[in-house]
Amino acid sequence: MQVLVIGAGVVGLAVARAAARQGHEVVVAEAAGAIGTGISSRNSEVIHGGMYYATGTLRGRHCVAGRRMLYEFCAAHGVPHRKCGKLIVATNAAELDKIAQIEKQGAINGVEGLEMIGANAARALEPELACIGALHSPETGIIDGHAYMLALRGDLEDAGGAIAFNTKVDGARRKNGQWQVAFGGSGGFAFDAVVNCAGLSAQGVARAFEDYPATRVPRLVLAKGNYFSFAGKPAFTRLIYPTPIVGGLGVHVTLDLAGRMRFGPDVEWIEREHYDVDPKRAVLFYERIRTYWPGLPDGSLAPDYSGIRPKLTGPGEPQADFLIDTPAQHGLPGLVQMFGIESPGLTSSLSLAEDVAGYLAS
Repeated sequence: MQVLVIGAGVVGLAVARAAARQGHEVVVAEAAGAIGTGISSRNSEVIHGGMYYATGTLRGRHCVAGRRMLYEFCAAHGVPHRKCGKLIVATNAAELDKIAQIEKQGAINGVEGLEMIGANAARALEPELACIGALHSPETGIIDGHAYMLALRGDLEDAGGAIAFNTKVDGARRKNGQWQVAFGGSGGFAFDAVVNCAGLSAQGVARAFEDYPATRVPRLVLAKGNYFSFAGKPAFTRLIYPTPIVGGLGVHVTLDLAGRMRFGPDVEWIEREHYDVDPKRAVLFYERIRTYWPGLPDGSLAPDYSGIRPKLTGPGEPQADFLIDTPAQHGLPGLVQMFGIESPGLTSSLSLAEDVAGYLAS
C-alpha cells in the first residue's frame, strides 16, 4: 500500500519504519523542517519501566513491551543509552502506601526487578537521599532521543520510505477508495492509508479529514512541563522520582548521558502553546526537591527548557489513556488517528508502531 504518516516525531518515525519494513510505500509529511522538533525533543529522555499504568491500558501494555524492544533496538543500532535504574521515594507513611501500590501495579504489568527497600538501603545506593523507603526499578534508563530518531529515520529510508519536510496537511477526503490528501495548496495526492501522528497538532489534523466525525476528535489540554538545570556536580547516579502528582510523575531528578543533572518536569496547565520557563517557578522546585534532597544548595537551579504534554483530560480529572482510533472503531478504511500520545510515548513507540502498522490494511 501507499501509506502517509503525518508527523516525524518519535512515534511517527516508528510507525513509518514499521510500515516500510512490512513492504509498504511510506511517505512521512512533517510540517517542520526537521525530525522531532515538537514533543519528542522536549522530554526527560527516560526509558520508563511501566509500573504506573492501570491494568489493561494501552500505556501499561505498550510501555513494558516497548521498553524491552527499545533496549534491543538501541543495542542493535548503537543508540547511546544507559540502564541507570531509578528510585521512587516516599517521605511519609501515605507516600509509602502509594509506592507499595505502584509496586503491585508494576507486578501486574510484568515489570521486572521491582523491589521495595528501606531508608538505609536507599541511602546506601544514594547517600544524599532523604526518605523512609523507596521502590527500586532497575529496568528504568535514559536515552539519547535524537540519536534514536535518527536511527528510526535510517531504517525507514533503508526500507524505501521518505520524509517530506515543511509539508503541512491542508485537508483530506475519501475518493475512489483512497485518501486524497492536499498539502500546502497542492491539488492532492492519493494514499491507501493514513496515520495521524501529529502530536500537539493531532486534533487539528483530524479535523482536516472531511469524512472523519468531528465528535470523535477529543479535546486537547495543554500541560507544560518546565525543567531546571543544576549548577554543580550531580548528587545522584540514578533517576530519583517522588510519588506521582495529578497530571504527572512529580519533579524528579533526571540525568543525561553526559552525567549532567536536571530537575523536572512540573505540571503547568496553559491555554496556548509556549515554551518560556518562568524563573519564579524555581521557588516551587526548591520546595519539592528538598523533600527528598534536603542538601539542595540555594541558587543552584537555573531555568532550562520546557515541553508540552498533549493531554486529553485536565486538572482534577482522571488521566486519559492513549487514544488510537482505528478503522474498526470509526468505520473509515485505511485511517488511524492517534491522540494524547504523551509519556510514556517514547518508551512505547516501537510497540505502538507494531500495532498501528497492523491496522493499516483494515
